Amino acid sequence: MPLREVALIRLIASFGAGGVLYLTPLVFHLEAFTATSVTEGLALAALAGTLGRFVSGALLDRGLRCSVPVLLAALAAVGGDLNLVAANSPGPYVVGQLLLGIAMGLYWPAMELAVPLTAGELGSARGFALVRTGDALGIASGALLGALLASVGLLRGIYVVDLVCLVTVVALLLWRPLPGSPSREPSVPAQPWQQWVPPLVPVLLVSLVATAVPALMQSALPLDLVRGGLQRAPMAEGLGALLIGLQLGLLVLLQWPVGRWLADRPVTVGLGLSLVCFVVGSLLLALSSFIPSAGLAMVVLAQLPLALGEAAFLPTATEAIVELSPPQHQGLAMALFSQCFALSGLAAPLLAGRLLDGQGHGVGVWTLMAAAAGLALLVVQRIDRIQRRNLLGVLSGPAGSGSGVPKILYRINPKGRRG
Repeated sequence: MPLREVALIRLIASFGAGGVLYLTPLVFHLEAFTATSVTEGLALAALAGTLGRFVSGALLDRGLRCSVPVLLAALAAVGGDLNLVAANSPGPYVVGQLLLGIAMGLYWPAMELAVPLTAGELGSARGFALVRTGDALGIASGALLGALLASVGLLRGIYVVDLVCLVTVVALLLWRPLPGSPSREPSVPAQPWQQWVPPLVPVLLVSLVATAVPALMQSALPLDLVRGGLQRAPMAEGLGALLIGLQLGLLVLLQWPVGRWLADRPVTVGLGLSLVCFVVGSLLLALSSFIPSAGLAMVVLAQLPLALGEAAFLPTATEAIVELSPPQHQGLAMALFSQCFALSGLAAPLLAGRLLDGQGHGVGVWTLMAAAAGLALLVVQRIDRIQRRNLLGVLSGPAGSGSGVPKILYRINPKGRRG
């Protein structure tokens, strides 16, 4: 299956998930759920996803086709949607979120690993930029459709849309299965985790912070908008959904050009740019609560750096994981990277829900996010020192030495220029 078909599957899956991920808090806000109960459900979904990610990674490292975890994910997601479409009490809501969390855990390592397996001459860096563009387009379109459904009082229709997309994805996978990992060749020796996990740690630490942003966009921002800030008036659910759709639309426009530009540069450029953008966007959201005359304008303005930050982070960090990990362990490496989304999706909504309920506004949430992103810039500096040392090792080491140091982070193009 070529890369364009992988991108198509991701676009369809993301279209269904867009409304579910970003507008579920609004669905249960209308049911008079507290912010804490809504975000606790999202956190439980993230916790359930941790198991799914390791199961997916283990299956992939045993050479199974990437289709297998994705098909299992589709079955779990169908169960989650069927629970949420009719839920009006915490019990069905929690069950639905748990099933969706398991589905996301199974899905992401497999669909990420499918990219380098199908990228061919395009290369995995540009391949990730392409499929992330498909993800962004699908999520933005799904969230926009959800906003339209909200405006006509049919917000729960987002779960029906997701069910249709899931059925379509299953049909495509049964027709053209995703490739299997070639990593379990008998001639390729396995490496102990002490050798291949430590080089991943700095990127994983940065990813923990960066992935908190989409988690907060899905959980805290919708609630902050409809509840209002210190001086910012509450927004109608439909307007709040449209503002979220604006950021997703900007991500669609930015993802390919930004990802393509960063594909030829050190990964620290993309990581640093994303964190700076997250600092700026979070501070604008915090300030919006203090300015009644321009609060809405500041919320709108914040969407640009937030979208730029996501566009810079997503393909760059994924490519770094591929380059840092040995082929025979790329399934579990993708699972570890995907766990960052799960862990931040667990911690960020829980903390945000308590701050929103305790303070009655989102100033504390966005200030903490800005501070965390600023501190993560120090880790990027550490990655820069590591990559320079690794580059020197690659350039000075004897050919075929088997040192295990990949051509990571500083990409060298065919003309010999350092990218």
